Amino acid sequence: MAESTMPRLWLLLVPALLLLGAGIIAPLPQTGPFLLAAGSAVLAVAAIMGVFGLRRRQAKRELFRAVARFVEHDKTPTFTTDGEGRVGYRNAAAVERFGDNVETLLGALGDAFAAPAAVLHRLQEQAASRGRAEEEVVTRQGRIRLNTHRMGRDGFLWRLEDLALDGGGRGSDDAALPVLAASRTGTILYRNTAMREVIGDCSNTLDEVFPDLPLRSGEIHEVTGPGGARRWTVVETASAAGRREVYLLPARTLATAPDRQLFDALPVPLLEIAATGEVEMANRLARDLLADQMAVGTPMSSLVEGLGRPVGEWIADALEGRGLNKPEVVRASRPSKEVYLQITLGRIEQEGEPMLVAVLNDATELKTLEAQFVQSQKMQAIGQLAGGVAHDFNNLLTAISGHCDLLLLRHDAGDPDYSDLSQIAQNANRAASLVRQLLAFSRKQNLKPQSLDLRESLSDLAHLLNRLVGEKVTLELSHDPELKMIRADKRQLEQVLMNLVVNARDAMPSGGRIEISTKVLTLREPMRRDRAVVPTGEWVVVRVVDQGVGIPPDKLPKIFEPFFTTKRTGEGTGLGLSTAYGIVKQTGGFIFADSVPGTGTEFSLYFPAHDAPSEPEAEAAKQVSEAPRQGDGVVLLVEDEAPVRAFAGRALRMRGYTVLEAENAEEALKLLEDETLRVDVFVTDVIMPGMDGPSWVREALKARPDTRVVFVSGYAEDSLAEDQARIPNSKFLPKPFSLTDLTSTVHAQFDALAKRGD
Repeated sequence: MAESTMPRLWLLLVPALLLLGAGIIAPLPQTGPFLLAAGSAVLAVAAIMGVFGLRRRQAKRELFRAVARFVEHDKTPTFTTDGEGRVGYRNAAAVERFGDNVETLLGALGDAFAAPAAVLHRLQEQAASRGRAEEEVVTRQGRIRLNTHRMGRDGFLWRLEDLALDGGGRGSDDAALPVLAASRTGTILYRNTAMREVIGDCSNTLDEVFPDLPLRSGEIHEVTGPGGARRWTVVETASAAGRREVYLLPARTLATAPDRQLFDALPVPLLEIAATGEVEMANRLARDLLADQMAVGTPMSSLVEGLGRPVGEWIADALEGRGLNKPEVVRASRPSKEVYLQITLGRIEQEGEPMLVAVLNDATELKTLEAQFVQSQKMQAIGQLAGGVAHDFNNLLTAISGHCDLLLLRHDAGDPDYSDLSQIAQNANRAASLVRQLLAFSRKQNLKPQSLDLRESLSDLAHLLNRLVGEKVTLELSHDPELKMIRADKRQLEQVLMNLVVNARDAMPSGGRIEISTKVLTLREPMRRDRAVVPTGEWVVVRVVDQGVGIPPDKLPKIFEPFFTTKRTGEGTGLGLSTAYGIVKQTGGFIFADSVPGTGTEFSLYFPAHDAPSEPEAEAAKQVSEAPRQGDGVVLLVEDEAPVRAFAGRALRMRGYTVLEAENAEEALKLLEDETLRVDVFVTDVIMPGMDGPSWVREALKARPDTRVVFVSGYAEDSLAEDQARIPNSKFLPKPFSLTDLTSTVHAQFDALAKRGD
């Protein structure tokens, strides 16, 4: 700020001169040199500040000269001002409109629109903080857009762009539409010359002008003025800072040539519809919404659809006065893109014949949000339904998979029935995974990561995937021979791969090939793509490639959004890819999509690479996967479902345990009344008729505090977390569980008892 530096220089020069003078006339020899040195130092500082100030002023002048050369012949009035609003430069267009003697920008615009000081101050504050700002305001000549840009530290460049409402351009104020600006409360802030001729200068509020408030855009209202009441078609739109702008169109007709220009320039999409249902006139914004090329006389029925009844009936009802001012949401019949419109019809008369004026609003975003909300409600209902039946369903799966495990114990791998039994067990596990997937939409599911070799996981999944893709699609697997392990939830990872393969299959209705490949990728620099940054390090990359129809470029960025789908209604929920995205992100990985329409799509999944599990972890995994060990002890099994109780009791007896069975909590407590009865472990269902599992266990532990507990349930573990936290020495086993899961969990509790005894 060079100008503000000059007064500061005088504050330094005066003491500098005083110090120098005092040093010259000082009586003491030691004082004189000290004062001279101090005065010289202050004078040097003043000189440095002066040089910097001159350089800054020169740089500022150069900046303003460069801007002046750039905008000198611009047809838009342009000013430069300082922080106080003083005009430093104006181009020829500004001189032509405002003259050459305007000292401040406020002086030039002081009577052009409502509250100019507040508008200019607001724009300058925004430009000072953000670099630029703009706002549209209504003036006597129509509308202008004020643009301001920050120049240097305290300068601003202002441009006043005309947004004329009429075809005559700037200055044709007499030909402009009557327009006024009002506050939210109805106070009239501004009226142009055309509006003054209609309503005069005495009215200060909207209710003084329009007797039949509230205003209904697109309808005819009586307007009170000096010449009495006249009927006008009113169009209202929201402006900046919460203001309302009201335009008046002649009610007698919108079809005359001068009025067509005004109608076309309106900032609100409008249609004029004849009694035959044909569009007589559409302004520019309406044409942009409905069709790029729309001829006069086009039937409304060919432009919109989706009312649930013929469009002709809707138009006929409106012409009879029924359903007016009631917004209807329709879909524009545009093959190029999906557009939803909210249309409000108003009735007018032209030469004694009824006609309709339609006010349009783009409701595409609103309709999209509504569709997502409806889909969300559907999925919530499915989640609640799944939660309600999960207990029973998981009991059935426990019985199926459990008895299948018992059969597998009596058949070795060479038995002809072994593969069929394995398929039953595997598909029972898949069914259980689907239940958990449904539950994931109603409440958060915790992942249980483990070290996985993708070669083994994909090999186990290959048979089911081949069943899913059908006969017309070929599934090919290939692996990196030096593939490393990853840590992920096995069931959830399988769900991700199933979702991707099913999508690939659906993209190839005529058949084709799906390739699933794995490889190790070492990133020495971060990889940036799709607004994500993949850190350096080793990654295991899984690619799923199809030869399908591909994904259009405009839809590709949206495919991971919940409920977004390119499939027709009823063919997909739009949750498969969003679920896959969430699972991969929870695992610490990334998922990307590349697609070429007509060629195919490739999904790339990046997982952090892990070394082989440590010996303790491997030993623990080995113990779980091995055949259960023989045990010794007494187990009290409490389960209300007879098939589950039969399987669990038989499985535990096969492993050497003495099993006492009870159908409910009351029966279990009655058994425990015998104090001579020894019980080491309680295995109990959580949800049962009468007393639930945690309640009876707490009661039983009062007399048997050292007994270990295994809770089993078809609900998620988090539903038991609070109760389980208050019960010592307890574990949770989710249904459906296998024979190995059950016996391993019970063994772990007996091992804990043995260690405590030691």
